[in-house]
Amino acid sequence: MTDWEQERVDRQVQPAPDRYRNALGKYKIDRLASCKGCGRCVEVCKYGVHIKPKGYTFTLRPQDQYCVGPDCAECADSCINQCPNHALVIRRNPTVDCMGDPRWSSDLILSTWHMAETGHTPPEHLECRRGETDGGFDKLVFSFEVEGYESRPVPAAVDPNEIDLSLDLNHRGDGRPQVHIDIPVYGGGMSFGSVSIHTILAKARAMTAWNSFTCTGEGGYHDRLRPYDDHVITQVATGLFGVREETIQRVRIVEFKYAQGAKPGLGGHLLGDKNTPPVARMREAVAGNALFSPFPFHSVYSVEDHKKHVDWIKEMNPTCLVSVKVSTPTDVDMVAVGSFYAGAHIVHLDGSYGGTGAAPDIAKKNIAMPIEYAIPKVHKFLVAEGIRDQITLIASGGIRTAYDALKAIALGADGVVIGTPEMVALGCVRCACCESGRGCPRGIATTDPELVEQMGLEWSTQRLINLQNAWREQMLDVLTRLGMKSIRELRGRSDVLCYIADDAAAGAGAAAGRAGAPVQAEEVAR
Repeated sequence: MTDWEQERVDRQVQPAPDRYRNALGKYKIDRLASCKGCGRCVEVCKYGVHIKPKGYTFTLRPQDQYCVGPDCAECADSCINQCPNHALVIRRNPTVDCMGDPRWSSDLILSTWHMAETGHTPPEHLECRRGETDGGFDKLVFSFEVEGYESRPVPAAVDPNEIDLSLDLNHRGDGRPQVHIDIPVYGGGMSFGSVSIHTILAKARAMTAWNSFTCTGEGGYHDRLRPYDDHVITQVATGLFGVREETIQRVRIVEFKYAQGAKPGLGGHLLGDKNTPPVARMREAVAGNALFSPFPFHSVYSVEDHKKHVDWIKEMNPTCLVSVKVSTPTDVDMVAVGSFYAGAHIVHLDGSYGGTGAAPDIAKKNIAMPIEYAIPKVHKFLVAEGIRDQITLIASGGIRTAYDALKAIALGADGVVIGTPEMVALGCVRCACCESGRGCPRGIATTDPELVEQMGLEWSTQRLINLQNAWREQMLDVLTRLGMKSIRELRGRSDVLCYIADDAAAGAGAAAGRAGAPVQAEEVAR
């Protein structure tokens, strides 16, 4: 065991700047040849964009990532206007315009980087709530975000320090231990092979700090995860890669993965160049061979078969909880009820638009039900069956922001699972080359030893700890505005959401709904 594994990981926020010399920002500051190096820009800039180290006769290259843009430049005391030689010019960074897509806009990527670096909510020039799509969570806003519209009376004031974001995961009353997490978020399954060992360990360490969980994915349980056993979910997937009795007995939650929302009906696929000798040893496979997971468990064709699986795990580990991860077909409500009667403690709904860049777009865009439709469908059916308070409903598949997480809870989930936000926090630029061994140039989704070492473990851990702290700040802010003292009060409260009907309002990035007609989200859900 190494020294860092013996140390206690805490959730203290510490700066974790970008690991590359020239970090990307939304804007660029060009310093012209007329600059005389007087240092006036250093004196007036409040954001640390300009640096002139002691002993230097000139100012270093601007740190563009901290520039807040034209609104600042128009002020009389800005670096642009205060430069005596008019040597500074601000413009939008063309590199950033080439980054991202409508779901993960460049603003969402940059704001996630900012949160991972600082641990706090980004400045206003970075949109951190919604992307630029014409649907999904980008069309849903909280009622207090809509100008001139309120879905309920102004709530009583709530002290943010008194708000409880924690969740209990066992509601069955079956005598098994209670599992408590301090935040309504845990990390999704990413297997050793699909991502690097540093990524896996950073996720585990960060969730240990926040008293939550991360998941092994279907690649087996790496020995270096042992110090974090109490905060790791081990996954039993259709390929049964690395599934052993010993690893099932070590954890507090075991998850059956029946399907993944990003590629239901297809199963998993690890290309041969990512199946390195260490990966092959853990998966008990032959190195260099492509590995496929079948879509179904060939031993499960009914709820009764499903119950045999759950009973098998419960017999093997008498103290663990059982989670069932399913995709979102049209009858997902029936699947959730079946999982409850099979004995599961957690039903994990995985909608489309999740997964890494290795998931095929044709599957993500055309097969599974989007998670914002699946959550209320399942929630209402469980309520109608009279079993909603006996099962924990967790949602994933397209959760990008703290606002997305809260919207999912308002639609009926208890909590959420995230994956892509963690990758973006570690520096992912969404290039969608995750399937190749050397395809990830930033060392996140790779098994290449040289690329893995580009990303330090301590840095990675701190970035993920910071991200959760920033999300926590935003969650507390929203609950304060809604007058709620607990995240549990938000569950199923679709009345606090509005659907913005006007396309121009979706993805506007400013105060939501100014150009749109708000409609109650629960009306749309019908």
